[in-house]
Amino acid sequence: MSKIFVDACLGKETPYTPVWMMRQAGRYLPEYMAVRAEAGNFLNLCHNPEKAAEVTIQPLDIVGVDAAILFSDILVIPDEMGMDLSFVKGEGPKFSDPLETQADLDRLIGGEEAASKLTYVYDTIKLLRKQLDERDDNIALIGFTGAPWTLATYMIEGQGTKTYNICKKMMYSNPELLHNILA
Repeated sequence: MSKIFVDACLGKETPYTPVWMMRQAGRYLPEYMAVRAEAGNFLNLCHNPEKAAEVTIQPLDIVGVDAAILFSDILVIPDEMGMDLSFVKGEGPKFSDPLETQADLDRLIGGEEAASKLTYVYDTIKLLRKQLDERDDNIALIGFTGAPWTLATYMIEGQGTKTYNICKKMMYSNPELLHNILA
């Protein structure tokens, strides 16, 4: 049997329009908040495949959505590259040492070494795939990542921003560095 979400993405006729929501596992669910409390904090939750899989599955049973969205965060990648990510209550994600120079960029790890530090994400995907395959509701698993510009803005600004002042300044004053960060 096919997955209705995948069929809709492929332009196939489906008996109804499948539903999924951004951040469908999140603070609005008391069940999510309980698992997050058990984990200790948001990053610990992301780093724990069993708990990340649990909160990924919760909206399927509670809300009745047609696809599971991998529970993680786009910023785990720069964190594992050496950016030192933290989540500050009421302020959101922050990097303690944002990228300002080529030397800052050069200190980061990349490639297979960085990928090897993300095993918890791969393990979460494997666990979810197994759990979803055992269900009889043919639920698709959606993964995601941040676009290069999105990741670069956090890595340069050090946190979320509405104005991107530091990025804009770099764009004009050091376009080569910005290009290297985006690459």
